[in-house]
Amino acid sequence: MAVNHQQVRSRDEYKKGRETEKKTVAERPAAVTSKRIRIRLIPIWLRIVLLAVSIVVCATAGAMVGYGFLGDGKAMDVLKQSTWTHIIDLVEKK
Repeated sequence: MAVNHQQVRSRDEYKKGRETEKKTVAERPAAVTSKRIRIRLIPIWLRIVLLAVSIVVCATAGAMVGYGFLGDGKAMDVLKQSTWTHIIDLVEKK
């Protein structure tokens, strides 16, 4: 079984090869090396809006689960103002 010795390299040979590649890249003029421009699929402002919307949706869903299933109430009652007025009155009452 013949082994092609050009493909099998030691760690030191690999490091030397990488160093020579870095030197040749560094020696190129600035016009030849192009800086990679990153194009975002979702802009930052849209990410912030999506985060805010997801926080509101998750908080509403959590309140509905907590009030409806764990608290033995109707899940849609959590969206009523009278429910929150009652909860605030209970919290503020001493």
